[in-house]
Amino acid sequence: MTVEIVLLAMVAVFVGLRLYAVLGRRTGHEQQPVTRPDAVPGQETPTPVTDVPMDRVEPGNVVYEAAAANGIRSVIAADPSFDVARFLEGAQAAYRMILEAYWKGDQEELAYLVGDEVRASFAEAIAAREAAGHKLDNRLIMIERAVIEDARLDGGVASIDVRFDADIAAVTRDQDGELVAGSMTDAVETHDIWTFQRTLAGDDPNWVLVDTDEAA
Repeated sequence: MTVEIVLLAMVAVFVGLRLYAVLGRRTGHEQQPVTRPDAVPGQETPTPVTDVPMDRVEPGNVVYEAAAANGIRSVIAADPSFDVARFLEGAQAAYRMILEAYWKGDQEELAYLVGDEVRASFAEAIAAREAAGHKLDNRLIMIERAVIEDARLDGGVASIDVRFDADIAAVTRDQDGELVAGSMTDAVETHDIWTFQRTLAGDDPNWVLVDTDEAA
């Protein structure tokens, strides 16, 4: 019983904090960054720095594409506390939280996680769904791959594109709970690129989702 109470408390704290500082901010108690975009002449993808704890590095693991290296370097120059691996971990948490909030039609939760344009688009889709009397009973089965595809710094505003390859069980039900479309047993492969943005000099440490697109 004690273990269950502790676990429930941990979940409550996690949800309550939402994405506060999950995408790149440090508290001073973390280990060294897993990766840094150190340029290696002639090498297609960056490698971990030499002081990385090797038990946290998977051989051949790529957290960002070569095309994103210069942009990531610019972000780190503007905000030395930015940690590539921690950002990517947070981006995956954001991916799950945003999808689940959208599927539930929780616009209050979405307000903390996405920018104005994305929020308006989600609100329109949620309204259309509710007007049709439909509910989504989707499940994120797994994120097979998450990698930073591009990064940019424009006037102190950092934008980072993350590609997500995931398996989702997509089910639509009517008001009576009857199946309208989809299946809980057959996962659908999804390939998306989400753009997260943050003003580095601002007081808000959160990154928000400002654009979504289908990956090629």
